[in-house]
Amino acid sequence: MTFSSLLFIIFIAVVGIQIAYYLAFLFSFSIKRSTFGSNKQIPLSVIICAKNEAQNLTDNLPAILNQDYKNFEIVLVNDSSSDKTLKVMRSFEKKHQNIKIVDVQSVEAFWGNKKYALTLGIKASKNEFLVFTDADCVPNSKHWLTQISSKFSNKKSIVLGFGGYAKKRFSFLNKLIRFETVLTALQYFSYANMGMPYMGVGRNMAYRKELFYNNSGFNSHTQLKSGDDDLFINEVATKTNVSICYTEESFTVSKPKTSFKNWILQKRRHVSTAIYYKPKHKFLLGLFYISQLLFWALAVVLFITFFKWQWVLAFVILRFLTQLLSLGLTAKKLKEFDLILLAPILEFFLILTQLSIFSANLISKPKHWK
Repeated sequence: MTFSSLLFIIFIAVVGIQIAYYLAFLFSFSIKRSTFGSNKQIPLSVIICAKNEAQNLTDNLPAILNQDYKNFEIVLVNDSSSDKTLKVMRSFEKKHQNIKIVDVQSVEAFWGNKKYALTLGIKASKNEFLVFTDADCVPNSKHWLTQISSKFSNKKSIVLGFGGYAKKRFSFLNKLIRFETVLTALQYFSYANMGMPYMGVGRNMAYRKELFYNNSGFNSHTQLKSGDDDLFINEVATKTNVSICYTEESFTVSKPKTSFKNWILQKRRHVSTAIYYKPKHKFLLGLFYISQLLFWALAVVLFITFFKWQWVLAFVILRFLTQLLSLGLTAKKLKEFDLILLAPILEFFLILTQLSIFSANLISKPKHWK
């Protein structure tokens, strides 16, 4: 057997793995219709941890305060900000009775650790059901809390939502960020529907306070600067206690990074927590990424050598059609359909970016969340 023949056989296996993944995603999430649960109006505590977010709070808090929801409080956690964040919080507190402020002073043992600040915010909250978002996020509608809370039940104690990013015209970086966000959402929603939830995003998620205390909070990974959302969900989520919410009215929209450097730093923090996932999740997520990387690498090599290029082209087209079907239906759900035509290009650059992030994290770890 020649070396090219061996590469071709490996390529076929890789394409098979990729198609299997995207078909699993297709039938577990992409073709599913979003539904609205009952309007429960249960008391909620919205927790926002902010560090140097004076302008974002000024811009976005009104949309949260104006939610069409009867019973909720907003717990604003000032994580040792050096700007006017605390002043902005107090100005809102004077006008709204349902705002509570937690002013976190700098503690050397927990410097730069968002989990410490979040823990204080959770302890200060008065309600059993907690909703989390960030200062740079704005709800997509005034029914955000209604939609999220509708997914709680006696069995469902975690709600995973979608946190998208604002669109910016003529920006490749913006499209790359949004593509990565859609691909990640496709995976964590699909895995949750398949009974294997592994993460959520702190921009839009909710859970019962009881879960936090029963798990001893973030105690098992307090030393890590990231993971207040994905690592916590990875620990406490089961195949029966997670619900997903992806109606358009339940989205939150964040301001995306505007430079590759800042985005890479953000992704390095996120990626650094993945090695602490449960073994089955690490295996499945790792296999997906490796198969993506090998698909592109082997396809390029086989095309360059012209080895059975007609068959290679056929397998490439089959894989892309399967991917575009699954991604396309998901992007349509998440109102990101403009990304689909560029999906192959965006995927190629995303894989290269992720490879550089993995390499950089092997050399050094991100030191703090901001």
